Amino acid sequence: MTLRNAAATRQRILDHARPQFARHGYAAVTVKGVADAAGVSPNLVTRYFGGKEGLFLAATQVEIPVSGSFDGDRSDLGPRLAASIVRRWFGTAGEDPLLVLHRASGERPQAAEALAAFLDTNSLEPLHRYLRDSGLDDAEARRRAEAIDAFVLGVSTRRRVLRSDLGDPADLQAWLGATIQRLADG
Repeated sequence: MTLRNAAATRQRILDHARPQFARHGYAAVTVKGVADAAGVSPNLVTRYFGGKEGLFLAATQVEIPVSGSFDGDRSDLGPRLAASIVRRWFGTAGEDPLLVLHRASGERPQAAEALAAFLDTNSLEPLHRYLRDSGLDDAEARRRAEAIDAFVLGVSTRRRVLRSDLGDPADLQAWLGATIQRLADG
């Protein structure tokens, strides 16, 4: 097997694992089920990922490009963040690794820890720095960043984890943007 085929096989396994973890959670997904869906032997899942735990960790590697949301004035932060959030929620559907991690956090302590660390590093801290750099004192910037973080996580839990209807993307984006802006403004 060439390196190129190995990389493609590994990616195919991940492409089938993400939606299964997103739909069914960690406990219900099996190595055999993922392997069957990917058209490979369960041994390959073990070879590439070390087993179910390694597969889960690889399937939940997340990147959120938030830096663009922080380009601009604080007076329109809410609409910028909301646009980024809605784009992610509607653009990656059930295969969103962040959604997989979020849904698994209730049943896997490691997933909860990974989600918290990810959100602290990629959401809360950049937002805190942005608000501080926009002229707020450090304590006030942290308080507002934590409020925005808690709000977005709560909406994400209600709408995505509990599988409530997200509704019309434009309406959701407008509501999120206005609410985030109120929190950013204090």
